[in-house]
Amino acid sequence: MKKQSFKLAVVALLGVITLAGCSGGKSVATMKGGKITEDELYTELKKAPESSQLLTGMIVNKITDAAYGDKVDQKEVDKEFEKVQDQNGGKKPFEDLLKQNNLDVKTYKENIKSNLAFKEMLKAHLKITDADLKETWATYHPSVDAQIMVFDKKEDAEKALKDVNDGKDFTTVAKEVSKDEVSKKDGGKVTFDSTMATKPEGVLLPEQVKQEAYKLEDGKVSGIVESQNMQTGTDSFYIVKMVKNEKKGNDYKKYEKELKKITEETKMADPAFSQEVLGKELEKANVKIEDDQFKKILDPYLPKKEEKSDKKDDKKSDKKDDKKSDKKEETTESTK
Repeated sequence: MKKQSFKLAVVALLGVITLAGCSGGKSVATMKGGKITEDELYTELKKAPESSQLLTGMIVNKITDAAYGDKVDQKEVDKEFEKVQDQNGGKKPFEDLLKQNNLDVKTYKENIKSNLAFKEMLKAHLKITDADLKETWATYHPSVDAQIMVFDKKEDAEKALKDVNDGKDFTTVAKEVSKDEVSKKDGGKVTFDSTMATKPEGVLLPEQVKQEAYKLEDGKVSGIVESQNMQTGTDSFYIVKMVKNEKKGNDYKKYEKELKKITEETKMADPAFSQEVLGKELEKANVKIEDDQFKKILDPYLPKKEEKSDKKDDKKSDKKDDKKSDKKEETTESTK
């Protein structure tokens, strides 16, 4: 199969080479007997399925940068860049990674700016109502302080829980045996609410673990809570100690700021909302596709226009129907 694939690739390449000299544009490659021009390369690249997606992305970047780029602070771009850089081993390793992907620092920062401009575009279309806040409130729980231990095996969790119940310090046990490397060094301390955000960052807490934690009074320890690991798909076993549990009560107004932030983030992460906003912005920007091959690439994003029926035609149709019914009635009377 590998040899066959290689032969097909060579044949395809030879097919491209034979086109050399047929089109204009700057040369991309030269060889004995011909050359490959930018026009030829563009023609071949257009055939790739990814070309439509690439062009759509370029169009979106252009309209968001033009309309919302000035709302993006360069400090925010630099901050986001440094964050990604740190996550990838620091300055030198990250620059090497960029080179491997035919990118540089400047280009990557431009991509970050485009992404932030896209977020600004979504924000410009956000309208949060009291109904939205109340919907978020239904599943919201305020931030709580707790301690956790995580295990791969139930028997290890059972032993740790027995040690804690027998009087051993939860912090000490967590440091010694918990499998959660992010939280164990601080005795399993975590802060979390009903969103995905936690302190420290990187601690993964399944919903069922959170729900069990919310039931605990300050100082109380849960039983073993079994859950599927969100990263590996394997079973994990949690023990939670509540440090400070804030009850949410009945007044959502007290948490209006937090609820608004969560609601905004939820809406902005909704693909349907993003598509709706993008459709409006594409229409506003009056995007016109000049290349026939790509004429319809934006159709999935543009608002569906309802076909307006011609009122005059409707009236004519109604009159014709009335005449037909009258004739039927006359025919029926005559037969009687």
